[in-house]
Amino acid sequence: MKALRRFTVRAHLPERLAALGELSTNLRWSWHWPTQDLFRELDPARWRDVGHDPVRMLGEVPAARLDELAADADYTRRVDEAAADLRGYLDSPGWFQRTEPGVRGIAYFSMEFGVTEVLPNYSGGLGILAGDHLKAASDLGLPLIAVGLLYRSGYFRQSLSADGWQLEHYPALDPQGLPLRLLTADGSPVLVHVAIPDQRVLRARVWIAQVGRVPLLLLDSDIAENDPELRAVTDRLYGGDQDHRIKQEILAGVGGV
Repeated sequence: MKALRRFTVRAHLPERLAALGELSTNLRWSWHWPTQDLFRELDPARWRDVGHDPVRMLGEVPAARLDELAADADYTRRVDEAAADLRGYLDSPGWFQRTEPGVRGIAYFSMEFGVTEVLPNYSGGLGILAGDHLKAASDLGLPLIAVGLLYRSGYFRQSLSADGWQLEHYPALDPQGLPLRLLTADGSPVLVHVAIPDQRVLRARVWIAQVGRVPLLLLDSDIAENDPELRAVTDRLYGGDQDHRIKQEILAGVGGV
């Protein structure tokens, strides 16, 4: 039976732990060990099972455990300290802002960004390099705006068959379950419109992953406003034939601008 709709369950956090929601969606946690420790302590075994994913962790940890930690003075103190540290990190000027205050924005384009395994929008070296650039830019205070595509299947995962051949598996990704927020204006999703060579218009909405200070904008063509072929433009990283790849590059390059 084909699923009619997919739902993502998000935890209702106790008031004293509400800051964990903010901490889970800013990807600074991926290189900030004290923040990771807070999520690990919710349930170390479950933390391993969810692949060190704070968003999934908050959706799967039992409510009783959250209530228990909400009454733990030491844990709530460290949650408050981590939240204050993140806000101070975001609000205070970085090195670049202090030395080059006149530079307002730098656009950074890439077909893949490897910030964390939780956001599987990369395949290897190029993606890891791009992700490291975003982390360094955030720490230095560079006013970087990163632009790429949101792939609904990300990159394939590899396994071996019984006779030793490589098998590829493409996981289906739900943006609602990722550390992303939808770019909206007046309550409606912002749509990018791009003309493509066959006289059609390719439309895409924009998801934002917050990488410390750096916003990563990811264009997503899998929307009702496109026909089935155009909805599939952002299906897979480095997938499809040459025509498919050109459509991806037009969306990332022209649509990104």
